[in-house]
Amino acid sequence: MDSAAGNADDPPAAVLAFLQDFGLQEDKGLIDWEWLGDNFTEDVVPALLQHIFLCAIALAIALVIAVPVGILCARYRWLYGPTTAITGFLYTIPSFAMFTFLLALGFSVGVMPAIIALILYSLLILIRNVVTGLDSVPAETIDAARGMGLTDRQILLGVELPLALPVIVAGMRIAVVTVIGVAVIGAYIGGGGLGELVFDGIDRDFPTLYITGAVLATLLAIAADLLFVRTERLLSPWSRRVRRAG
Repeated sequence: MDSAAGNADDPPAAVLAFLQDFGLQEDKGLIDWEWLGDNFTEDVVPALLQHIFLCAIALAIALVIAVPVGILCARYRWLYGPTTAITGFLYTIPSFAMFTFLLALGFSVGVMPAIIALILYSLLILIRNVVTGLDSVPAETIDAARGMGLTDRQILLGVELPLALPVIVAGMRIAVVTVIGVAVIGAYIGGGGLGELVFDGIDRDFPTLYITGAVLATLLAIAADLLFVRTERLLSPWSRRVRRAG
């Protein structure tokens, strides 16, 4: 009799299943810390490292493209308008549309189209900052270097680019934050990284996964921005002296 009464007081199995499906069980929070502790090394760390790899590779390739293109645009101003128009158009394409276009062009699902998309999103920012940095070099500094007998190449490598470097790094700050965010969406086409945690968590209705992916992507963007802020300050010590003198 007591057993029957006890069974009557228990919630029906169907109700328990419903609560489990929607994550509404009383003892179930947004983060399953036990799962996170058991799977952090196997699932979370590889996703984080792959995300860093994707972003670093894309930013490095974008710099290799943007620096010479920016130098050409600074030397031949008629190139600047068409270049920024093309890269600006690419920058305005929504990320899902960009990935779709790349797949339509024949790229297979995976890391390659994700990296290409990240490169394309970085070009506008980097090229603009390369040109701005070169334009900020005082003309009298260039004239003095030329008066010392330096060639145009020596002036570019030894005077202009070093002085323009803080502005270029400032552009990298913006580019790296953009790349980290877009890389999350790149997991939709098999790009990997933290986006895999986000999409997998959404598909499985498992908040631990997508919250972990989102939080780590945010922290990674903040850490990268702080790193570039520090780098920018190290590359322009004269700006600190000016602020102190003021």
